[in-house]
Amino acid sequence: MLARTEPFPEPPPAFEARSLTLDYTTAKGPLRAVDDVSFSAYEGERLVLLGRSGCGKSSILKAVAGFITPTSGEINVKGRRVTGAGPDRIVVFQEFDQLLPWKTVRENVAFPLRVAADVPRAEARERAEEALRKVGLERAIDVYPHTLSGGMKQRAAIARALVTNADVLLMDEPFAALDALTRRRLQADLLKLAEDEGFTLLFVTHSIEEAILIGTRLHLLSAHPGRTIATFDTAEFDLGNSGGARFDGVVKEVNGLLFEEHDEEELAHV
Repeated sequence: MLARTEPFPEPPPAFEARSLTLDYTTAKGPLRAVDDVSFSAYEGERLVLLGRSGCGKSSILKAVAGFITPTSGEINVKGRRVTGAGPDRIVVFQEFDQLLPWKTVRENVAFPLRVAADVPRAEARERAEEALRKVGLERAIDVYPHTLSGGMKQRAAIARALVTNADVLLMDEPFAALDALTRRRLQADLLKLAEDEGFTLLFVTHSIEEAILIGTRLHLLSAHPGRTIATFDTAEFDLGNSGGARFDGVVKEVNGLLFEEHDEEELAHV
């Protein structure tokens, strides 16, 4: 008789939020930004937070990064509760001034390895060069940030995120300030990197089309305070079918939910 064996336990999510509530302190008292939001993503998934301005998307991302302490609920990364910033999470912001102006592109990318991980100089240099090749900046290794275009600065910021091998990559509207053509090119590059590197991503955007394109899953948030409206499985979509009927159908459904929620909010104040 064969001995009975217990099933292998499933790995914890790469990151998760449980009943997350975020408040800000104002002169008039606490202001609720996010109310009882829960989500999770497993290794290699790309979760996108989408909603109108003021819904708390960026606040949630900052809480996952460890920059904001939740009022209630909790955030975990690979089963470990987040109590502050850490090298297992790295953020790429919208702003182009994320790079240190007195350091070359290579030195900027190697910087977190030298400071946070105490990696030897030669190894950090080699890893930085490899990350820059992955984002197509091998010709700009020795230049300074002020010589780069907005798109190139974002590529360098992404390279700096990749070089750390963090558990979770956090991106807060990284392409919002770029022109349409550059934005589309970087979207394509990000999807290719995600396929090649298999990183786990939490991505914030205002664009419905970008949310569906970038994410394997979409988490839709209501207006202030942010609450969960719906989630969508969007793993089937990429640049090749972004103009198809199914893609357009999801865009229409998401758009309807956002406007329906907005209309109900307006009527409540009449």
